[in-house]
Amino acid sequence: MFERLADVASEHAALERELSGADVHADPERARALGRRYGELSSVVHAYQEWQQTCADEATALEFAGEDSSFAAEAEQFGRRRAALEEQLQQLLVPRDANDAKDVILEVKAGEGGDESALFAGDLLRMYLRYAERQGWKTEVLDATVTGLGGYKDVTVAVKANRRDPAGQGAWARLKYEGGVHRVQRVPVTESQGRVHTSAAGVLVMPEADPVEVTIEPNDLRVDVFRSSGPGGQSVNTTDSAVRITHLPTGIVVSCQNEKSQLQNKEQALRVLRARLLAQAEADADAKASAERRSQVRTVDRSERVRTYNFPENRISDHRVGYRAYNLDRVIDGDLDGVIDALAAADLAAKLDSGISGDDEPAA
Repeated sequence: MFERLADVASEHAALERELSGADVHADPERARALGRRYGELSSVVHAYQEWQQTCADEATALEFAGEDSSFAAEAEQFGRRRAALEEQLQQLLVPRDANDAKDVILEVKAGEGGDESALFAGDLLRMYLRYAERQGWKTEVLDATVTGLGGYKDVTVAVKANRRDPAGQGAWARLKYEGGVHRVQRVPVTESQGRVHTSAAGVLVMPEADPVEVTIEPNDLRVDVFRSSGPGGQSVNTTDSAVRITHLPTGIVVSCQNEKSQLQNKEQALRVLRARLLAQAEADADAKASAERRSQVRTVDRSERVRTYNFPENRISDHRVGYRAYNLDRVIDGDLDGVIDALAAADLAAKLDSGISGDDEPAA
């Protein structure tokens, strides 16, 4: 482990030297990539440096303890700190998700349940917007189709994390566990008999791709324009500002109509398209990986029913890790840390149990 830590420290120092040069900032994309990697390694290097200092202090205290017994207690204290740092470093060196520092494109789509599903999709959207606000993140609604009752047939949101996060983590590190089918059990506002109904909405979470990561050839795109519409399909403007982009090689279709400018809608659609292409490429790579590797990403399987929100019992249940809590009112108001922490802890425990080592980046 410590040979690998020395390599990480060397890479961190090299990145620091490179980032201090004026020429690197002439290429903003490269500077961003280097800065992201530097941030990812910083927490590992700082813990490693503290471990080195603690080891030296422990050795000195033990040496003095041979002459003065009062140093024995100090040596024991340094020993406990050294052991704690070694455990921390072991966790930090678990291969991390290479996308953890990235921002997110999040989509919520109404599913089974008609109007109630659309209203639930709106509740999920507000939950994620409030969670992002609690984290100090920025959000931007890229596209939305609103229903007559104020729900959402579908909505797409960009989530950007605080770039000053000392751990170098982005929105993906936390929101990646949210992908899947979310089920709600409650009395719908449209139910006159007071009966509890079950409906569902789907959540799709994708790391936002940098332009340098996903190259889109203009000849691979078909761009159609149309008038944006609101609830019930009525036109909400008189110009063809809405944009639909079809990526011909994959058949992926993205539409955006929120902005008044056709150019702005096209740029937003391209952001979503890049994220979808990156997600598809990574899904294809996962499909080719070993069964052991696939087990590491099962928590973000978008096809499985991941969570149930039971309003009559104020209960939230995540079926992947057996999480259950009776604070649904707080969770739906954006207090998601409890359930996300449980998912992240289970993911880390699975990686530690499997003793993974390889080419993945160390966690930050």
